[in-house]
Amino acid sequence: MSELVSKKIALVIPAYRVAKLLPDVVASVPALVGRIFVVDDGCPEQSGKVLQSVTNDSRVAVLFHPINQGVGAAVVTGYRAALTWGADIVVRIDGDGQMDTSQMERFVHLLQSGRADFVKGNRFFEIASLSEMPTIRLIGNTVLSFAAKAMSGYWNVMDPTNGYSAIDSRVLRKLPLESLEKRYFFESDLLFHLALLRAVIAEIPVKSVYGDEQSSLSIVHCGVTFPLKYIARFLKRIFYNYFLRDFNVFSLELLLGIVLVVFGTIFGGIHWYRSIVENTPATTGTIMVAALPIILGFQLLVSAVSFDVGNFPKTPISDSY
Repeated sequence: MSELVSKKIALVIPAYRVAKLLPDVVASVPALVGRIFVVDDGCPEQSGKVLQSVTNDSRVAVLFHPINQGVGAAVVTGYRAALTWGADIVVRIDGDGQMDTSQMERFVHLLQSGRADFVKGNRFFEIASLSEMPTIRLIGNTVLSFAAKAMSGYWNVMDPTNGYSAIDSRVLRKLPLESLEKRYFFESDLLFHLALLRAVIAEIPVKSVYGDEQSSLSIVHCGVTFPLKYIARFLKRIFYNYFLRDFNVFSLELLLGIVLVVFGTIFGGIHWYRSIVENTPATTGTIMVAALPIILGFQLLVSAVSFDVGNFPKTPISDSY
């Protein structure tokens, strides 16, 4: 523990509709944390004021948003306060009591050991704990995890919506905090920006405790808005990493694969249409000219995906700042 305390460690807790749970969460925060920034995000239950009235923990600083801005905005406010305080490591948990604060030392240790720039929890690692996760959350998080992998390039990372995380302040200072998503897409957007920095992400198996609390996340809203956000960031990542910053095997395989598939599809479609209109079957040569580019193009695209899967960052960048 002495090594851990030698670093200035701050904790950020966004608070919205957690007035009953927040005091117990704060009371459970281990001594290794030097400062606790609780951000009341325009909470109708006045979670921040409730906490102030019951806690005597000198580490607690409550910050208020006059109106609700979203969990991402609340976390960013906490991040800024932690950096101003001079934190070396910034941990983030939610105020709903689902995250085991006794595991916090493991998060901090991974950063202090220089093995990662960002550490996050993974609720999918232990199969036994998945039985306690509500079915709708399990399905939703599985879908979001795959989308986040493709978007960020962190194919080795699971459970992107998990809010239990810790980040090295040197990396945090490099993030465009003003540009991060303000609401529920925040965690995925954070992964995207970490990917642009080529930061190393490590995961720690965690177990969440699910009670009667209700999530404010709308499944319908996610289904409508998240896909476009994932696609936009995926295209940006591919352009930045494989065409603007570098041009490598992936770049060639992607370009040639797309050209061949598009050519084969258009060529085959035109001749298929003509064969129907003119009632004359396409020749073997015509079929081959259409099929071979599609097959070859598909193989090149699969090879490009394979390259991308193995191209996630492996060397922490925090020491270079």
